[in-house]
This record gives sequence, C-alpha cells and structure tokens, in this order.
Amino acid sequence: MPMVTDTDGLILRQVKLPEDRRMLVLFTRKYGKISAGTNIKINGKNRSSLALRAFTHGRYELFRGREIFNINAAETLESYFKIGEDVDKYLYCSYALEFTDKVTQEYQPSEQALDTLIDFLRIMETRKSKLKSVVIVYQWKLIDICGYMPSLDQCVRCGSKEIPTVFSVADGGVLCGKCKNSGKVNLRLLYELKFDIIKTLKFIKNHDMKSFEKLALNNEISAYMEEILKEYISYHLDINNLKSESYLTI
Repeated sequence: MPMVTDTDGLILRQVKLPEDRRMLVLFTRKYGKISAGTNIKINGKNRSSLALRAFTHGRYELFRGREIFNINAAETLESYFKIGEDVDKYLYCSYALEFTDKVTQEYQPSEQALDTLIDFLRIMETRKSKLKSVVIVYQWKLIDICGYMPSLDQCVRCGSKEIPTVFSVADGGVLCGKCKNSGKVNLRLLYELKFDIIKTLKFIKNHDMKSFEKLALNNEISAYMEEILKEYISYHLDINNLKSESYLTI
C-alpha cells in the first residue's frame, strides 16, 4: 500500500525532467539506492531545497507508491558545502558519487556503505592535499563492502596458503607460484606484488574510512593501486570510463 516514510541518505545523481520536476538517485539508509521524483525546486531557499543540493547528507520524507518514490520534503543533516568551493575536490567527489552509483544495487540497504560515503565526504571537505589517495581507498572500501573484494589470503586457484607471487585480476585474487606458471592464466592481467600491495589492501579492508583521514599514499603506490583497481572493476563489474572521469586524471 502507498505510504509516507522517511530516511536519511545522500544524493548520487539527479536528472532534470519537464515541468520543473527532477528525478534523483538517493543512497538511503532504509531502502538502499532508490530513484525518487520531486517537485521541490533545487535552487530555492527553503529548507527542503537546501537538502537536495550536492554533497549534502539529508533526511527525506518519501511518499512510497507501489513502484515509485516521491520526495515530499527534506532537511539537511550535514552539508559538505566546502567541497563545491574547490574545483579539484568537487571533481574527485563527483567521481566518487558516480562510482558509488555504479557499484551499488537498487533496494539493497547497507548502513556500512552509506556511513563510509559520509566519512569520505567529511574527510574530503577538510583535506588539503593528496585527494586521490582518499578516493582510491574509498573505492576499495566500497568494493569490499559490496562483496567484490578479491581473495587476498590464499591462492584463489588451488587454495594454497604459500606466500603468493602475483595478483591476478582475471582470477579475482592472489596466485601461488605453481598456479602462476601453470600456463592457464591471463598474463596481461597479472600484477607483481610490489609496494606491499596485498598488505595495503588488507589494511583497507580491516579498517573503517575514518582511519584514513591523514593517509597520503606514495605516488607510485597510488598509481599502482589505481591501475589494478581500474582493471579489476572493468573485468568483474563492467565499469569503464565514468562520465566524471573525463574531467580529471585518476
């Protein structure tokens, strides 16, 4: 039955519709990622309008029909408005929101994912440098939370717990020396385990986003983690060339 409900969340994306309506993609605590229409003017000065702006953690009153949501009213819980005052922060955070939209599934609530995104925006708002470090950590965190983290503790092919020798994007985890040399692996998608990459990924996996507030990855490590990440999400999640990616080097 149709009902009125409320939940907190963040706006991932919005599309302008005819007659001054908009369709927003909300990442909510109660319902997960949903699409919701609204007649509220985004550029207005009232409380609801302010809560519909980018980089705002808000509470939303929703009318839930059989198949659609509509936003009746909204209020701001926390606004990360300083992100919009810095071009680099704005672009990186826009990229992170688009990535979140691509990775998450509709109607699959995850408080951990939402809280991780909120912590990411809080960190980015006050961050002075090394913005890419935070973005890369956030992406790996979200991949883990959504159940797509590669296998890091044992050979993904044979289960051996010997010290791994390479990371295989195609196999979704680390390989032992025997499996690496079996002649049955995609050599193009093998990565050497330099820069303690596995230790770094395990640290990301085992700590919440707040732990990385002061993190500043070495440029080489950052670039290596980024390269593996791009290949991994392309191969396993079919995520390529996000729209916001064209505006920055990441």
